[in-house]
Amino acid sequence: MRKALLFVLLIPVIEILVLIEVGGQIGGLASILLIFSTAIFGLLIIKKQGGKTLLKAQEKLRANILPAQEMVDGLLLAIAGVFLLIPGFVTDAIGILLLIPPIRKGLFFGVFMKLIVSKMKKTPHGASRFYENTGEIIEGEYIKENKDQIDKN
Repeated sequence: MRKALLFVLLIPVIEILVLIEVGGQIGGLASILLIFSTAIFGLLIIKKQGGKTLLKAQEKLRANILPAQEMVDGLLLAIAGVFLLIPGFVTDAIGILLLIPPIRKGLFFGVFMKLIVSKMKKTPHGASRFYENTGEIIEGEYIKENKDQIDKN
């Protein structure tokens, strides 16, 4: 949680510093136009790649295969879209990296899966985080009845 808070606080500061530096080199208007053009370009690519990812996921679902890679790809494309919409060059660079399929599938997919696996290891045998083991054991008996016996009663 602290890392996320630090990330949220540092990103705007880094973005402002980079914007000032780039604006000093190429000019303020050129910087603004570049930021808007990367956002538009990125969203167009996300629309195209997102459609392809959705089609691949539907094909796998029809074949009764869990589309895990496609689900993660879709999530990472959505994250790329958010980064591209945030004004700034640093977030645009991260967003563009997420748009490149080999990088997205190699680096980011691996990191994402490690994060999921580490979270799953913290929960007892696949239980949800809302599961609470009180340690209380309830004893009881049961009788297995045949369907014919139930219908007669």
